[in-house]
Amino acid sequence: MEFASTLLAGLVETPALLFITVGLLGLIMGSFLNVVILRLPRIMEHEWRQECAALAAADATEAAPDSGAGADQGADQGADAPALSLSHPASHCPHCGHRIRPWENIPVLSWLLLRGRCSACAGAISWRYPAVEALTALLSLLVVWHFGPTSQAAAAALVFTWGLLALAFIDADTQLLPDDITLPLLWLGLVLSLGGVFVDSQAAILGAAAGYLSLWLVFHAFRLLTGKEGMGRGDFKLLALFGAWMGWQTLPQIVLLSAVPGAVLGIALVLSGRTERETPMPFGPFLAVSGWVNLLWGPDITAAYLRFSGLA
Repeated sequence: MEFASTLLAGLVETPALLFITVGLLGLIMGSFLNVVILRLPRIMEHEWRQECAALAAADATEAAPDSGAGADQGADQGADAPALSLSHPASHCPHCGHRIRPWENIPVLSWLLLRGRCSACAGAISWRYPAVEALTALLSLLVVWHFGPTSQAAAAALVFTWGLLALAFIDADTQLLPDDITLPLLWLGLVLSLGGVFVDSQAAILGAAAGYLSLWLVFHAFRLLTGKEGMGRGDFKLLALFGAWMGWQTLPQIVLLSAVPGAVLGIALVLSGRTERETPMPFGPFLAVSGWVNLLWGPDITAAYLRFSGLA
């Protein structure tokens, strides 16, 4: 602990070294987030398949007790599927299976040196991997610059930022907002409120409840009026997360700053013919961007609006 305090004090006294360290940390975390973004939805799908196989086996056993062997075989097939986790198997080329060696896995730099190609088969490596790494580093630097390197808020905001990045990209890819990320962040926001890091406990608890219930009500009202589901339940939890971190007072601004760009983009895509009117569009990325912006600059945005409208 003393060593960590000494190290932090040394970094604070040398701003250039501090930001280099934060940037490198962001690049490393961005590399890890690439793994989370790619694998977590697959892990969830694998778990769902196992649960479905187990339920199907149980139903088959109840329907025909004498055919238990066939049911067990179906369950075994689900259980015998290749194990997948964030650490297993090791990173590899999706084209040829070439195992990525350590010097081929340096954030951003390796992709540039390899010119976006696998060293074994020359298959293309998506530009999004270095983009996520660079974006994570940039946002990490902004967080530390904004809150200061010695504050509890900076450390908490880094975790908040990394979690939102993963949620935004996963939702954009799969229209899923995994509870494995959303719920721990929500609880972390409530715990931080005990120390008043961003808001007090009362505002955080009310914010979590109001965030969830507000979108829950909108969801059911839309379904009653149209017979369709207008958003996923993960969006409820994401807005509840923001309420826990920033309090109920920030929720209208977060929703407004996410809904307007989302609506504009959706209309533009429909008018340009790039998507159909009935095609669902993930709302999570817009919420994530709005929530992150509000954590850093929410009061400034509110003050600017009040001055512009003449209410201040």
